[in-house]
Amino acid sequence: MKTFTLSEKLHHLFSFPVIVAALGYFVDIYDLLLFGIVRVPSLKDMGLNADVAGTIILNYQMIGLLLGGILWGMLGDKKGRLSVLFGSILVYSLANIACGFLPQLDFMDKTTLYAWLRFIAGVGLAGELGAGITLVSESLPKELRAIGTSIVAGFGLLGAVVAQLSVELAGDWTIAYFIGGGLGLMLLLLRVSVVESGMYNHIKHETHIERGNFFSLFTRKKQLIKYLKCIAVGLPTWFCIGILAVMGNQFAPELGIAEINPGKAIMWAYIGISAGDFASGFLSHALHSRKKAIIAMMLFTILGILLMLFGGTKTENMYYFYCVWIGLGSGYWAMFVTVGAEQFGTNIRSTAATTIPNMVRGLLPLMLLGFDYFKPTTGVIYAALIIGVIAYALGMYATLTMAETHNTDLDFIE
Repeated sequence: MKTFTLSEKLHHLFSFPVIVAALGYFVDIYDLLLFGIVRVPSLKDMGLNADVAGTIILNYQMIGLLLGGILWGMLGDKKGRLSVLFGSILVYSLANIACGFLPQLDFMDKTTLYAWLRFIAGVGLAGELGAGITLVSESLPKELRAIGTSIVAGFGLLGAVVAQLSVELAGDWTIAYFIGGGLGLMLLLLRVSVVESGMYNHIKHETHIERGNFFSLFTRKKQLIKYLKCIAVGLPTWFCIGILAVMGNQFAPELGIAEINPGKAIMWAYIGISAGDFASGFLSHALHSRKKAIIAMMLFTILGILLMLFGGTKTENMYYFYCVWIGLGSGYWAMFVTVGAEQFGTNIRSTAATTIPNMVRGLLPLMLLGFDYFKPTTGVIYAALIIGVIAYALGMYATLTMAETHNTDLDFIE
């Protein structure tokens, strides 16, 4: 294994691709979580039901992420990583600016319009993380890959914190949408100087190599098993965010708490996730294993969830404390996306790395359907527990049985 001096490490870890990918993911997370943060005030402001309309709109956004992941992933392998970084940010920035004008738009039903705008935003948001992680993974030495991708995700996830603060400081949810869209358009100017991945450049003119065939992930048994396991590893993270944080207000009555603000729950969870993502890369580096790092963080999160739901959480601040806890444990998100990129060859890597996290996000509506299905008979807490047990059982099985990719070479094709 190659060793690096401190100056060499800093040169690689704070190179232009890493910095731009981190800033891009920061804007991506700001815009991705913004609806969850302004869900209640924005819907109430327009006279809509925050729970019913909110679930519909969130589902549209998540389906947009699912479909967008396929679109941008294939494009990243067929046309290059940079095409995705430019195209995706333009789509979601314009969609977020349009969301800021919702109170003035009266040409159709507000719920339907809001849902379609979040769908378009979801399509755009789907491309950012996978393309950024793929570009950084292919640009950095294998020995520094885990730390580099952790820097991208750790900094990027702070976008959720800034989103919540911008809503509070602006005092108007529409301004927060304008800020998010404006940040995205500014980032486009910075991306002009980013250079395409060298690994991708080596194969882009090789006409005999099939690139970006999404369906090959399903028609070849070995690749399908790898792909499904990669998706399963990420499921627990969006259980924590999509149910325990975004739907935090629904837990308040059963826990005996006067009010839980979903925006604050999301913010505190993402403070934890950001710290966890920084830590996960160093933990993986120290353990010489992606799998050991992920399993350790899953176990830590499970303990936090049990204490949150059954440990006597009686105050709003205590609920936010546990949001930080489960966020910290769910901070293996960067590791999970990196593992997805490392499992597949250069000719299908962008497709895999971009669709895998968006398949996880796209499965949130299914988790929410299960959550809503069990609530009438079991109550909110036990409904969440049932979905959580399923998510973590699948995630831990997949992690334990998948191939270890620590220190593996990425210069190969499928």
